[in-house]
Amino acid sequence: MAGFLLAAGLLLTLAHPAWALEYRSTGRAALLYDAPSIAAGKVAIAGSGLPLEVVVDTDAWVKVRDPDGRLAWIEKSALGGIKTVMVKADASIVRQQPRADAEVVFSAERGLLLEVAGAADPYGWLPVRHADGLSGWLPANEVWGR
Repeated sequence: MAGFLLAAGLLLTLAHPAWALEYRSTGRAALLYDAPSIAAGKVAIAGSGLPLEVVVDTDAWVKVRDPDGRLAWIEKSALGGIKTVMVKADASIVRQQPRADAEVVFSAERGLLLEVAGAADPYGWLPVRHADGLSGWLPANEVWGR
């Protein structure tokens, strides 16, 4: 029996080699619910551009985890728009180039939403754009939602 369970576990591992996290941002302000129905209890309001981790994806609803770790359901139609991240460090420095010694463009405080301007580089730098148009690179490990 133990051999069977081991083989089954190995088979499942091979069937799903990577469990990559998926994030989507809200395209508009939307309600978060405690179940996948507009008749369910309202948990919170997600502002426009909020990055959310996808936990379960159905035809009309998505179960998500917000930046505070809360699990809730959101109507799938509320997701979309530009890809954003939220600064999770107390302060993150956005630089002109993806290097720790590059010139500072601006400082981003915890909770600030930034548009993702491209893919992270192999060294862990993420290109971002502020709502006022400033853009640069910050360490990808200092944001939530990528």
